[in-house]
Amino acid sequence: MNAGTSSPVGHFQRFFFRGLAVVLPATLTLWVLVQAYLWIDRSIAQPINSSIRYSIVQVYGQWPALGDITGVIPTPEELIELRIGADLPGNDAAQDPELIFAFQQAVVSSWWEDYLLVRMIGLVVAIAAVYVAGRLVGGLVGRWIYRWFERFLTSLPVIKKIYSWIKQIVDFLFNNQNKPIKFNRVVAVEYPRRGIWSVGFQTGECLKSIKPRSADSITVFIPSSPTPFTGYTVTIPREDVIDLPISVEEAIGFAISGGVLRPTSQQLSEVPESTQVLGSDTMSSPDPDDKMSSGTTN
Repeated sequence: MNAGTSSPVGHFQRFFFRGLAVVLPATLTLWVLVQAYLWIDRSIAQPINSSIRYSIVQVYGQWPALGDITGVIPTPEELIELRIGADLPGNDAAQDPELIFAFQQAVVSSWWEDYLLVRMIGLVVAIAAVYVAGRLVGGLVGRWIYRWFERFLTSLPVIKKIYSWIKQIVDFLFNNQNKPIKFNRVVAVEYPRRGIWSVGFQTGECLKSIKPRSADSITVFIPSSPTPFTGYTVTIPREDVIDLPISVEEAIGFAISGGVLRPTSQQLSEVPESTQVLGSDTMSSPDPDDKMSSGTTN
């Protein structure tokens, strides 16, 4: 029996890391979702909300009657307090328009602080704007405007590089069946040389100019680790390709983790935990909580 794993410290370490393996995936997933929401709220929703609040106050300036209905027009007593707060005499009405505008901004801003549904307006407007943009691009005029705008961006020296990189990443993440890049088949190929196997995605048939010499070949994209957005595109004979019964998502997880995250269907028989942790020591006694059986009995 190994003394290290039976000691209190070894026992605690063993189950502590097991607990981390259980807790960390869910915790990190929630953290990523929360951070994504905060970024969207800070970078997209809040600027839209600020523009909406400013527009509402401008509408009140054009239609004072609307301000009376919604209660954002200061009363005479409140107006005197505003003048005094601005270090003006209580009867000085010279700066009343500016004071009323600031008062209305404060009232409208308080609506955003007091009501959650009001704070969601910016996010809803952003989603609606993206949807409308998608519908417009689907039309003839929208496609023409999009192509013109894309040509304009790609004509700028620095922006051209940044835009092309970001567009490749977005196309990789949000490609659909109407796009030429489809990762619907996961394969294993011998690359970069014989005897070394790499996991890749079939993207289509080979190029027309290559076909006379490559016979029946396919094009395979081999992602790099840990960033699968980059990699290598190779043409390989179909007979040298092995189909893998795993999904595209599982293959991407395999590439991102450097091979640590393996699909369940592709895992070999489990190695006893004591062997994984202690290396050569395979004689540690089995823990009653472990879901494994001991191979030998002393």
